[in-house]
Amino acid sequence: MVEVFKGTTTVGVLCDGGVVLASESRATMGSFIASSTAKKIYQVDDLVGLTTAGVVGDAQSLVRMVQVEARLYKMQRGESMTVRAITSMLSNILSSRRYYPFMVQLIMGGVDRYGPKIYSLDALGGQIEERKIVSTGSGSPVAYGVLEAMYKPGLSVEEGTVLAARAIHNAMKRDSASGDRIELVRITDTYEEVGEPEFQEIMKQL
Repeated sequence: MVEVFKGTTTVGVLCDGGVVLASESRATMGSFIASSTAKKIYQVDDLVGLTTAGVVGDAQSLVRMVQVEARLYKMQRGESMTVRAITSMLSNILSSRRYYPFMVQLIMGGVDRYGPKIYSLDALGGQIEERKIVSTGSGSPVAYGVLEAMYKPGLSVEEGTVLAARAIHNAMKRDSASGDRIELVRITDTYEEVGEPEFQEIMKQL
């Protein structure tokens, strides 16, 4: 079971007015690189994203469940669920399967009427609200070194984007199970995937 959790790096950064989520795109099976274009950040509601580490099939199943429930809630209530509510729902799903768990480690981040929020979740449904930064996966010890050293209160979303990219970039240098491309998502009053031109400008700063 320990081996299942190895093989990725994802990052969440809480910023002033928004959230930045980041990951790399390598999927591994032991020492074999199964894919270099794996998607690890999913939009689950208008202003909520989810990063995934662990078994790909489990993660994708959970993403589909959360997306459907978020849509149903919006149709019935006429408004989006809060980030905390979506996280609690996902936590309950994970907890209900504790004897046959989904082998995942997740970061939920987004913006609602209470402001920007980030939560981390483990395979058994443990839910923690993160106040600054969070990282998951086999490259997280390296990522945390960068995040802890460079994070500062009141970080702008633009600064947070560069910091998240730097953390993933450094993890990719030292963790063989993390690599290929960096994916960056900014969530403020919009959900925005960072495009190639801006990504190249960010890479020049690293």
